Amino acid sequence: MGLLTVLKKLKQKEKEIRILILGLDNAGKTTILKRINGEDISTISPTLGFNIKTLDYNGYKLNIWDVGGQKSIRSYWRNYFEQTDGLVWVVDSADRPDRFADCKAELHSLLTEERLAGASLLIFANKQDLPGALSSEEIAKLLDLKAIQTHHWQIVGCSAVTGDNLLTGMDWVVTDISKRIYMLD
Repeated sequence: MGLLTVLKKLKQKEKEIRILILGLDNAGKTTILKRINGEDISTISPTLGFNIKTLDYNGYKLNIWDVGGQKSIRSYWRNYFEQTDGLVWVVDSADRPDRFADCKAELHSLLTEERLAGASLLIFANKQDLPGALSSEEIAKLLDLKAIQTHHWQIVGCSAVTGDNLLTGMDWVVTDISKRIYMLD
């Protein structure tokens, strides 16, 4: 029996999923995580390290890692890649135009990482509630998502503040991961 089979069997017992939430600073990663976990979102400060939450979701135990997105700490992201089943990339839909180029470069760079190979990719187009927010379709074009052939991906427009579509996105990523890891039909 191969190591992969053993790992799959081990994971099958506890149905554990590891999700990494990344994106540029101020995209709303921590707000999304807190909103999903039912926590107060009235006071959130920039994440200088990481937050980790473990929550039960549709019969799975999700270990969600939310890592700060400031330029100075992006080089540390690779320390969190091990055994990642899903990557949630959060985009500020109302961000300045020049930041979308940064956002695209960082995302496409991540997708070349060997330890993220095969991870399901959910792109949250956050802050849809703000005036001037770009649509999911516009963001998909700016980030050149159609070029992504190496990962299953989905883009979901959402608002961390109102909670709109967060569960839609989480349902997609958990289902996509579970089909691959637990080989469900």
